[in-house]
Amino acid sequence: MKKNIVILGSTGSIGKKTLDIIRSNKNKFSVKLLSTNKNVNLIIKQAIEFNVKNIIISDYKSYFNAKIKFKNKNFNISNNFLDLIKIFKKKKIYYTMVAISGLDGLSPILYSIEFSKNLAIVNKEPLICGWSLIKKKLDKFNSNFIPIDSEHFSIFSVLNSKNKDDIEKIYITASGGPFLNYPKNKFDKINIKNALNHPNWKMGKKISIDSATLMNKVFEVIEARNIFNLSLNKISILTHPKSYIHSIIKFKNGLIDLVAHDPDMKIPIYNSLLNNTLKPLSNSKIKFNILNDLRFNEVDKNKFPLVKILNNIPDYSSLFDTIIVVINDYFVNLFLEKKISFKKLMFLINTLIISNDFKKYKKIKVDKVDDIYNLRDYVYLKLKKMSI
Repeated sequence: MKKNIVILGSTGSIGKKTLDIIRSNKNKFSVKLLSTNKNVNLIIKQAIEFNVKNIIISDYKSYFNAKIKFKNKNFNISNNFLDLIKIFKKKKIYYTMVAISGLDGLSPILYSIEFSKNLAIVNKEPLICGWSLIKKKLDKFNSNFIPIDSEHFSIFSVLNSKNKDDIEKIYITASGGPFLNYPKNKFDKINIKNALNHPNWKMGKKISIDSATLMNKVFEVIEARNIFNLSLNKISILTHPKSYIHSIIKFKNGLIDLVAHDPDMKIPIYNSLLNNTLKPLSNSKIKFNILNDLRFNEVDKNKFPLVKILNNIPDYSSLFDTIIVVINDYFVNLFLEKKISFKKLMFLINTLIISNDFKKYKKIKVDKVDDIYNLRDYVYLKLKKMSI
């Protein structure tokens, strides 16, 4: 029998990669629902190819136009992720991939848990800000969670058969982005094109900037703290320019596990599905030239000062996690709009996150989704009023 699949964010890079794998294994899967924000033409094309009847278009204008344009087609087009519960209320979907960027992905994740046997999540922000809500609902509905970010999937794949209490240390690797070997005294000359030029991964603009500042690794440490319920002192970052080793896990018994694979998100996606019965990934080969030239180093915190933020983060989830995400988002957008320099981007993020204005949120736990969204709106408004 075919396994039922839902893909939220099917027109983005992760959604398209997921469909690529399903395309090669159509006898194994049946896609029941797809979603997009605005890319109507592509999602309709995907729906026709995979015989999908249910579509969610979150941007209202795009949804409205699609309803008119495709009113005579056999599609159930919705504008509300809450409809997920209505559509699947009597079914348990085998696998749901949530690849909706930013904090906007949190509510769809929480809705999806109710009908998903296996829930794969790729974007960082909901796992950082809303993990306590996600975990509570996963437990309530007996749903399995699979992290798809390559670092966390590599840790997850090892710990599936190990005891968390046996861990001595986890190292999350960072390519170092485009500026690993860039002289610090030239950071004031960095432009947007430089910052988007990641040496190993093809990513969206926002996450490419986070990689350039190493803020993405700060986020990944917080994610690992949440997902694996670990103290921050058990998680460290190492630079590894080749992006071939995704994590190093040292156990108390002296054993060390390293997880290696090409910098291709298809690999964790493939392995989160029924990988033992799928067609092999034909381009996946061992890169012995890289294994013979592994290089790991501590992060230069003078060059990448945002890593120091980890010294100010508690060992537990709180609304302070939302503060970190929102401040970073706000100033990354200003940089992409050419309103601040790369150097000032890092300075402002670092300065504001450790400021007294936001310390109190470290003691406030997240009780509901509105806590996160209301705080996000409040911080954005506060930042807009600042003189920079």
